[in-house]
Amino acid sequence: MALKPSKFNTFTFFKLPSAWWCGVRLKHIDDQKAVTSVKHRWFNQNPFNSMFWAVQGMAAELSTGAMVIAQIKKSGKKISMLVANNNATFTKKAMGRITFTCEDGHLIQEAIKKTIETGEGQTFWMKSVGLNEDGIPVSTFNFEWTVKIK
Repeated sequence: MALKPSKFNTFTFFKLPSAWWCGVRLKHIDDQKAVTSVKHRWFNQNPFNSMFWAVQGMAAELSTGAMVIAQIKKSGKKISMLVANNNATFTKKAMGRITFTCEDGHLIQEAIKKTIETGEGQTFWMKSVGLNEDGIPVSTFNFEWTVKIK
């Protein structure tokens, strides 16, 4: 899997089909930052005519997890990854297109380096902020990732 959003979106079709069908797409990825996007539609709405919180969570998690996957691949080692904990804050109804950005890629390399050196699992927190089309925050998700050499 290359660091190209189009190839990663094909990956989600096969490995994360619920995210793909809800419209979650990776828009940008590099070593430091990843951006995902999802648009409010009938298919992913809640009874209050806004985007279901879990759909926002899928987009937010992908903005963090895509970088973890890419850094593991780049390491050339067999490393497992898992979300150990998460929390979220919702500040506005999610309507229209919501864009989630995570800029915590720098945390991944150190954790991977330590798990390779020590053989012990490492944890780190990554934050993803969802903005609506007006640039107003609608939700903030935090994910505690664990990585461990297999």
